[in-house]
Amino acid sequence: MSLSLTRRTLLAGLPLSLTACVSSGRTALTSKPGVDPGVAAMYAALSDEPHPVPAVDVSRIPPQYVRQVVAFRGPEEAGSIVVDPSRRFLYLVQENRMALRYGCGVGKAGFDYQGSAVVGRKAAWPRWTPTPNMIKLEPERYGPYAGGVEGGLESPLGARALYLYRDGRDTLYRVHGTHEPDTIGQSVSSGCIRLFNQDIVDLHRRVPVGTRVTVLNADAEDRTLPSDGIVGV
Repeated sequence: MSLSLTRRTLLAGLPLSLTACVSSGRTALTSKPGVDPGVAAMYAALSDEPHPVPAVDVSRIPPQYVRQVVAFRGPEEAGSIVVDPSRRFLYLVQENRMALRYGCGVGKAGFDYQGSAVVGRKAAWPRWTPTPNMIKLEPERYGPYAGGVEGGLESPLGARALYLYRDGRDTLYRVHGTHEPDTIGQSVSSGCIRLFNQDIVDLHRRVPVGTRVTVLNADAEDRTLPSDGIVGV
């Protein structure tokens, strides 16, 4: 699959500096024919993490789910997050009606919440504990993990998590990483909103606690303006 993205897309996707993707803490997979080396760099291995994150094989990513800048429509203010579970996109709204768009995978819980919230807590390599309802519905699957799973490569929450709150209370809705990159763009059996680990690390760095979040319903209009999805320089 060929991925051809513009320089603007690459720069917007880099985590806050032009040199971040070529730092000593990142190692890209050998670029395959037809794969943009800039995209490979965005999804390089994160070797300087407490738990090293492997590179993503970007030749397997549908182009629409690569982190990229898009023209955006909607009433949400710059700095806010918009989650579109139906289309498998998460937007970080920017100035001038632009947005940094991430592809996501959506678990069952990801369709159970809609409306407004705020990022009430952020965590790096978060600990995961299945909810009592998860254990009740699938005791054989989740019962062994009732005591929780420490953060790491075995945790379903991946490298980072954003915890959504409403009126000061945890909604149990999470935006988190995943160690299963092939599930991005898919509807999955469990969890909320999952991003590539490289993408959740990037998003976690960009947004503070208190960031406003809007989760769209299935009838909401597409927030990406009609275009090729890529904004050039």
